[in-house]
Amino acid sequence: MECTLAKRIIPCLDIKDGRVVKGVNFLGLQDAGDPVEVAQRYNDEGADEITFLDITATLEARQTTLEILKAVAKEVFIPLTVGGGISHLEQMYDLLNAGCDKVSINSAAIKNPDLITQGAKRFGSQCIVVAIDAKRKGDSKGWEVYTHGGKNPTGIDLQEWVKEAYERGAGEILLTSMDCDGTKGGYDLEQLRAFKDLEIPLVASGGAGSKEDILRAFQNGADAALAASIFHYQEITIGDLKKYLKECGIPVRI
Repeated sequence: MECTLAKRIIPCLDIKDGRVVKGVNFLGLQDAGDPVEVAQRYNDEGADEITFLDITATLEARQTTLEILKAVAKEVFIPLTVGGGISHLEQMYDLLNAGCDKVSINSAAIKNPDLITQGAKRFGSQCIVVAIDAKRKGDSKGWEVYTHGGKNPTGIDLQEWVKEAYERGAGEILLTSMDCDGTKGGYDLEQLRAFKDLEIPLVASGGAGSKEDILRAFQNGADAALAASIFHYQEITIGDLKKYLKECGIPVRI
């Protein structure tokens, strides 16, 4: 009998100056709480995982703050993915050693794609998440990859980069639509459908505003849905969301 994998609900903690923040289209950041308290709440509500992104680490050329990670990891008993400023294997080791389960690499992987290969060899593909920020191209045909928190256009085509990341050993793709991020207007479903045949999990990110948006992401190829605003401001609880998804025929862990 074929086993259907449960779809995952993943709250995202964007961290800046030691606080959880949230913006729209990567701009206008507002405070959303203490990382440890927010993570604890999601753990208790039934989140499947938590993603913790130090969003200014790359721009400020520094490593993710280990002290905050250790404090969060001590209180959270679900898988924790951490990203922000990771550019060396030693940093991956430090983060995994501090309590995270997966590391998320973005700008550094584009600068040095071999980082994916080496990370997968050393720690296993399941530990390596390649995060990608992409924006629709001017001609509307496809999407361009951006780095440094959405600040720098790379000229790289999204589909080509996903293919390369997969071939180099990425265990998961975390795909953020810059056009939809923080707008609460729904995920970029066309973007998700472009990867429906991807052989590793695809995490949809950017645009969740309702339970229906998350349902549609799963119906259009996502294996997990990442969201921030709707959870941070308690517009939707994870328990109510999972109940709704189950009623709609989506396999979730209750």
